[in-house]
Amino acid sequence: MDITLQFAPVTADLWPDFETLFGPKGAFCGCWCVALRLPYAIRGNMTIDQRKDFMRARIEAGPPPGILGYSERKPVAWVQVGPRYDVPQFNSPRTCTRPLEEREAEDASVWAVSCFFLSSPLRGKGLSHRMLAAAVDHARDEGACYLDACPIDHTKQPKSVTLCIGSTAIFNAAGFKMVARRKDGRPLMRLDLRQ
Repeated sequence: MDITLQFAPVTADLWPDFETLFGPKGAFCGCWCVALRLPYAIRGNMTIDQRKDFMRARIEAGPPPGILGYSERKPVAWVQVGPRYDVPQFNSPRTCTRPLEEREAEDASVWAVSCFFLSSPLRGKGLSHRMLAAAVDHARDEGACYLDACPIDHTKQPKSVTLCIGSTAIFNAAGFKMVARRKDGRPLMRLDLRQ
């Protein structure tokens, strides 16, 4: 069965769709996609509802922090994609996701695709490639010059570990190149959108 996906940047008017997709548990363990936005010392003390409220305020403030995917007019997918500065924990000097150069953490032309979420009935159908393609298109349309990611090598780690960051295989297929490897199984990859 061929599944058609359409994507749209998540804006305040689409909050109900985002909320529907994430469900009462907030996608992954009540995260509500705040893990890369807030230090653990803060988010670890927040309730699920507080995380949800934080993300709602972020979406309402704009610009869109990612894109929603729809199938048959229902929200089924989410990709967090935007400037690196919008996900400060992705830039932490202690992580394998940190930028190549410190200045890139504040450079509006350097973006990151940092999280994927797909409704469970559609998982395992190869849709992550389409989700990444939509993220690349969105970044390019918004004027990004570079798109970074730090996926996981499933040959090195089990598939159950942090699937929300995507697999290296889908980034390779999309033309991303490894630019650093600071942790085994977690390459920092980049796509040059100027070409």
